[in-house]
Amino acid sequence: MAREKIQIKKIENSTARQVTFSKRRRGLIKKAEELSVLCDADVALIIFSSTGKLFEYSNLSMREILERHHLHSKNLAKLEEPSLELQLVENSNCSRLSKEVAQKSHQLRQMRGEDLQGLSLEELHNWRSLLKWIGPCN
Repeated sequence: MAREKIQIKKIENSTARQVTFSKRRRGLIKKAEELSVLCDADVALIIFSSTGKLFEYSNLSMREILERHHLHSKNLAKLEEPSLELQLVENSNCSRLSKEVAQKSHQLRQMRGEDLQGLSLEELHNWRSLLKWIGPCN
């Protein structure tokens, strides 16, 4: 016969809550020990009860593990920051693409017959030839 699943919510009865906390804390520490031994993992576990009491487990020095965690976090933050060189390349690409979009938009307006002032007679003839070659728009 399978165990009945309990709903995960705060236990209102303080005595029952304390008993559950103690049992689950011991189970969690046991699992941390097993993970450490079976998988040769460095494990640090910090638990604060609702009253503020500290419980901890570590298979090495807690300080060593926390220092490694801190260094790892700092290194991850450095990796997430884009390098100055990458930022310069991205900015260059962005400005180049913006200019290209502006140029293509201007050409499209001219093909529609808009924005033609300022074109030389030769440029107007070139547009006319291009539009004849493309054919009428439906």
